Amino acid sequence: MAEVGEVSEGCRLPVLRRNQDNEDEWPLAEILSVKDISGRKLFYVHYIDFNKRLDEWVTHDRLDLKRVQVPRKEAKTPTKNGLPGSRPGSPERDPRKSLDLALPAAPASGKSLPGPPGPPGPPGSGTGTVPVPVQITLRFHLPKESEAEPPPAPPPGGQRPTKRKVEVVSPATPVPAATETSQASVFPQNGSARRAVAAQPGRKRKSACLGTDEDSQDSSDGAPSAPRMTGSLVSDRSHDDIVTRMKNIECIELGRHRLKPWYFSPYPQELTALPVLYLCEFCLKYGHSLRCLQRHLTKCDLRHPPGNEIYRKGTISFFEIDGRKNKSYSQNLCLLAKCFLDHKTLYYDTDPFLFYVMTEYDCKGFHIVGYFSKEKESTEDYNVACILTLPPYQRRGYGKLLIEFSYELSKVEGKTGTPEKPLSDLGLLSYRSYWSQTILEILMGLKAEGGERPQITINEISEITSIKKEDVISTLQYLNLINYYKGQYILTLSEDIVEGHERAMLKRVLRIDAKCLHFTPKDWSKRGKW
Repeated sequence: MAEVGEVSEGCRLPVLRRNQDNEDEWPLAEILSVKDISGRKLFYVHYIDFNKRLDEWVTHDRLDLKRVQVPRKEAKTPTKNGLPGSRPGSPERDPRKSLDLALPAAPASGKSLPGPPGPPGPPGSGTGTVPVPVQITLRFHLPKESEAEPPPAPPPGGQRPTKRKVEVVSPATPVPAATETSQASVFPQNGSARRAVAAQPGRKRKSACLGTDEDSQDSSDGAPSAPRMTGSLVSDRSHDDIVTRMKNIECIELGRHRLKPWYFSPYPQELTALPVLYLCEFCLKYGHSLRCLQRHLTKCDLRHPPGNEIYRKGTISFFEIDGRKNKSYSQNLCLLAKCFLDHKTLYYDTDPFLFYVMTEYDCKGFHIVGYFSKEKESTEDYNVACILTLPPYQRRGYGKLLIEFSYELSKVEGKTGTPEKPLSDLGLLSYRSYWSQTILEILMGLKAEGGERPQITINEISEITSIKKEDVISTLQYLNLINYYKGQYILTLSEDIVEGHERAMLKRVLRIDAKCLHFTPKDWSKRGKW
C-alpha cells in the first residue's frame, strides 16, 4: 500500500465518486496536479474514459492507495510530440485517445428518438408491427459496380414486419455503402477538421487580460491591416499541457445564476484564485468582487447584448453581434463560453465572426441564454463555429432552438450549412437529434399522388432544410433506415420510428417562427460591409 506522499502527478489509481444514481463507484483516475493547503493535500483527478468536465479536486481519503500505478520512467522528460512544456506521460496513456466523434454516441437516457427496431420475434410473440396501408419507398440509384450485389436474404423464421416505406429517387447523390458508414467524414476526430489560417505579417494577438479599448491597432507598424474574413475556433490539441487540462475558475456569478465551469478558460491569472468570479450579465465584463460588480452596474447602461435584434417572439430574442464592431463584448463572450467548451479555442481576433446571442426577456432586461458564432465568409459551408447553451438553461429545448435558428439563417442566405467539426459530445447528440427530427418530419409529410408512392431526392431534402447532403446521408445511416433491395437502396420507416418521432415532436414546444425573423444577409466579400 502506497503512502499519500508517494502519490504524484501522472499516477493512476481508483478514486471514489458518486454516479448519476447517487451510488458510490471507484473509476480509474489520473492525478493531474497536487497542492497543499494548510498542511492538507488535495489531488486534481481526471477520471479515465469520462468527460473532462467531471474532473475535480479530491482529498486523500477518496483515493484507493492499494492500487496505485506509477508513471513510466521513460516519460519523466516533460515533452510531448517534441514540444517542450507538456506534462509527462502516464501509464498506458495514449494522447490519441481523445473524444472520437467518428463513433456513434451511446443513446442517453430519455432520448427523444428511438433507435431502429431489432429483428421481429417469433409468430405470436406480439413483437410484430401492425400492417400500414400507406407505403413509401426511398430509392437511390447506385453506381454500376454496386448493382451486382445481391439483395440481403429475409431473416429465417418469423414474418418480416410490415414497414412504412417512403420512395425517394436520388440520381444525383449515390449513397455510400452502409457497412463502413462515412461518420468519420461527417464527425471527424479531434483535429482532423482543423484549418490552417495563414499568419498575417504584423498582426498581434491580444494579451490574456482583456482591455476595453476597441480602437487598438491591428498591426505593429501603426498602419491598420485589412480585416480577416475567415477563421476557425477549433482548438489545437497538440499544445495541451497540465495548465489547460485543469479548471482554473471555481465559480462564476452571472445575474441570478451561479455557474460551475467545466473546463479551462484563459481569464487573467489574478482572477483564478478568487472563490467567485462576478460577471455583468449584459456586457459580460468581469470583476474581482461583488462590490466591483455593483459599482459597474451603476455605470453600465446596457440591458441587452449590443448589436441588432433580428428576431423576437414572446420572451425569446436573438441579437446579431459583429465581432469587429463589438470586440470587447465578443471577447468576453468567448471567455465565458470557453468555460463550457473543450473542443474550441479562444481567438482574441474576433473580426471574422458574427455572434448570435439568444436572450430571455423580463422586467429587468434581456438575459443571455446561449449563443452561436459563425464565420462571415466560410469556404467550407460552416454555418456554426461555436454553439453553447448555458448550464442553467440546458435540457429545456433551447439547444435545438439555437440549431434551428442557425439553419433558418442559412435558408434566408440560400445556402446549405453544417457545424464546424469536431463537435462536443453534447453538441453531437443535439445535432443528431435535430437532424433526425427534421428529416423525419419531411419524410412523414410526403403525400401520395395519383396512387403512386411519393418521391423526393436527397438534394431536395437538403434544399428544404438547408442541411448539408453529407449530414442528411449520415443521419439516415445513423438511424439505420437505409437498406439494400433489388439493386438499389431503400429507406424504411418502422412504426417504432414513427411513434417515437411523434412523441418527440409533442415535447418540442419551442420552435422558430420564420415570420418573426428580420434578417438581411450581407455580402462580406465587399470591403464596404466591414
